[in-house]
Amino acid sequence: MLALLHTSPVHVPVFDGLRDEDHPGLRLRHVVVEELLERARVDGPAAVADAVRARVGDAVDAGAQAVLCTCSTVGQVAEAAAVEAGVPVLRVDRPMARAAVAAGPRVVVLAALESTLGPTLALIEEEAGQARRSVEARTVLVEGAWQHFEAGDGAAYVRRVAHAADEVTGADVIVLAQASMAPAKRLTTTPVPVLSSPRLGLAAAVTAGGL
Repeated sequence: MLALLHTSPVHVPVFDGLRDEDHPGLRLRHVVVEELLERARVDGPAAVADAVRARVGDAVDAGAQAVLCTCSTVGQVAEAAAVEAGVPVLRVDRPMARAAVAAGPRVVVLAALESTLGPTLALIEEEAGQARRSVEARTVLVEGAWQHFEAGDGAAYVRRVAHAADEVTGADVIVLAQASMAPAKRLTTTPVPVLSSPRLGLAAAVTAGGL
């Protein structure tokens, strides 16, 4: 069984759909804790480290063979919980970051939340270091997008993200930093490759957990 740690319930049907498409029969356990993101935005990801470890521990006690954190803001502290958990604990955006580094040196990171930009940029630089590649990563905050998300207007949210992606120039690859942005990929018209994290992250978690 794979446990998924979410900070929004909107991710549940997305990952259920990916499971049905790519990994039929896989047992998923969704754990939604919205206050993790709320607190991390105010006090920083380190402030929720204990809470994340507790949730990961609960998932393992319930039978999880691996845990996937779908929130980019708290992904780093989730990965750190693997030491105590005794099972693989992955952040959903790491495979995407690895693919971005392989795509070319000019990486543009789009995010709807400012708290996501720093962790995602650090992750890309980490993956570049491991791959011994040089990258020139820059970030773009999609102004106004998160307000649509919070209001429950998913269509307006992804349209704004897609528009921001289409305005990017001078890039080899565009990274949609948050899992919730993934549907915007289908709306983009840019010739630049656009990467999102859910499908890649789920596949990595399945492999890591031997599921």
